[in-house]
Amino acid sequence: QVHLVESGGGLVQPGGSLRLTCEASGSIFGTNHMGWYRPGVGDRRELVATATDSGSTNYADSVKGRFTISRDNATSSVYLQMNKLKPEDAAVYYCSFLGPHPSFPLYAYWSQGVEVTVSS
Repeated sequence: QVHLVESGGGLVQPGGSLRLTCEASGSIFGTNHMGWYRPGVGDRRELVATATDSGSTNYADSVKGRFTISRDNATSSVYLQMNKLKPEDAAVYYCSFLGPHPSFPLYAYWSQGVEVTVSS
């Protein structure tokens, strides 16, 4: 019931910046977390950054101080400002919408992902 439209991936040199955008549409209500994950071990995905409907944020240690997530509830959108990008940041970034909490998700929706390439 939730559709995610994601944009903003691309190619950037090390130290450069990108901004990802994700907008959700459909049945948007209740406590939820929205943000980005990228591939982890095996078929799992690891958290990059998420924001709740109430404004709380969560970041992977590897991106703290470099990435900033913001959320606009009026448009059900999240934005990920990615600064000082490193080659190890290169990945497919998947936008997620889940609730009520990542530790016990009753529902989860995913975008098709955008490619972030960091190369000189």
